[in-house]
Amino acid sequence: MALVIGGVSGHYFAALLVAALLYIAWLHRNLGALLAFLRNTQDHTVPEPPGVLEDIALEIDYLRERHKKRKKKLASYLQQFQQATRALPDATVVLSEDGAVRWANEAAARHLGVRWPEDLGQRITNLIRLPKVRDFITEHVHASAIEIPSPTDANRFLSVLLAPYGKNQFLFVARDITDLHRANQIRSDFVANVSHELRTPITVFRGYLETLVDQREQAPVAWQPALDQLNAHANRMQTLVEELLLLSRLEQEDHVDDPEPVLVSEILGEVLKMARDISANREHFFSLEVDPQLEILGSRFELTSAISNLVFNAVNYTSARGVIQLRWYQNDEGAHLEVQDNGIGIDNEDLERITERFYRVDSSRSRGQGGTGLGLAIVKHVLVRHGATLTIKSELGEGSTFRCDFPLTAIAPQAVLALSQPA
Repeated sequence: MALVIGGVSGHYFAALLVAALLYIAWLHRNLGALLAFLRNTQDHTVPEPPGVLEDIALEIDYLRERHKKRKKKLASYLQQFQQATRALPDATVVLSEDGAVRWANEAAARHLGVRWPEDLGQRITNLIRLPKVRDFITEHVHASAIEIPSPTDANRFLSVLLAPYGKNQFLFVARDITDLHRANQIRSDFVANVSHELRTPITVFRGYLETLVDQREQAPVAWQPALDQLNAHANRMQTLVEELLLLSRLEQEDHVDDPEPVLVSEILGEVLKMARDISANREHFFSLEVDPQLEILGSRFELTSAISNLVFNAVNYTSARGVIQLRWYQNDEGAHLEVQDNGIGIDNEDLERITERFYRVDSSRSRGQGGTGLGLAIVKHVLVRHGATLTIKSELGEGSTFRCDFPLTAIAPQAVLALSQPA
C-alpha cells in the first residue's frame, strides 16, 4: 500500500516512512495490550486483533494456567505432608542446610522445645543446647541415630535421626524411647545385680574346687575327668561374671571420666606375651608393628581389656601356624589399631551382629575355646567411651581384620605435636 501511494504521489521515501511509523505505533499498542494481559492474572480475554500476538497470548495463557494447577498441586502435597507430620507422635523438624528451622510439628514443641512458627529461622543448635546434638548436626550424620535426654523433660529419652529431605534440607526426627531406655536400664541393673550376687558363691566354689584339683591324686581315678571339667566350667563362669560386671560398668556412661595418656605400645607388648602363651603348641606367627611413642587419652584398664579381646579372638579362631598381625599407627585422620589374621573368617550375615552380647558365629567352637560371647561387645563399648569406632572386614575362610579408629582428639597432645612436625 505504501508503494502504491508513493508511486502516485512520487514520494516513495516519505510514504515508506509514514507506513513504518504507523506500523510501529500499531505494534506498540498491541504489545501494550499483551503486557496488560500478562499483568492481569484474573482476566483471560485474549487481546485483539488476531495474529501472531494472539497466538503468543494464548500460549502464555495456557502456560500460566498449567503453572497455577501445578502450584495448587504442590500446595496440596505440602498441606498433606504437614497434616501427616502433625499427626506423627515423633518430633519432626525441617532444617535448612545450615541447621535453621524451616518447619516443625506439634510434637517438636513437646519433646524438643522447638515451636512453630515462633522459632522459624532459629538454629536448632541454639534451641537444643547439647554438645551431642551440635556435633550430630555439624557432621550431617545420616546413617546412625543418637540418644539424648529430652530438652523439655530430663526423665524422657529420645532417639534422634537426621535424614536428607528435598534440596539442601534435612529432616530432624526425634522418637520417644523412654520405655525402651528404661527396659534396657532394668535389664542392665538385673544383669549387674545377679552377676554381683554370683561372684561370691562362685569364688567360694572355685576355692574348694582348686583344693580338690591340687589333691587329685587322692581322689579315685574315675573322679579326675569330672574334676577337670568342673574346674574348666568354674573358670569359665568366673570369667563370664567378671565380663558381665565390666560390661555393665561400661554401659553406664558413654565417655571416660578423667582420661589419662595411655601408651598403647606397652599394652600390645603385654597382650602379645599372653597371646603366645594361649597359642602354645599351635605355633602362630605374630607380627607387631607399632609407633612406640603414640599415646591416646583414655582408660588403660579398658583399653587393655578391648585389645586383649581382639588379639585373643584372633588366636582362638586362627588355625595352627596361622599369621596374626598387629599394627598401631597414626595418620591425618587419627590413631588406628589393626588386628589381622588369616583364620576362619566371618560370614557377611554375621558381621552386623558380631558385636552383640552373647552372639556367636560358631557356638560349639566358641564354648570349646572358652569364649563367653561378650568380648566384642566389650570392645564396642570401650571404643564408644573413647570416641572411637570399630571396622570389621572379613571373608569366610580368608581371615578377618578388626580396625579400631581413634579420632585426632583422642591422641595425647605430644603425639599430635609430633604428627604436625615435618619429617
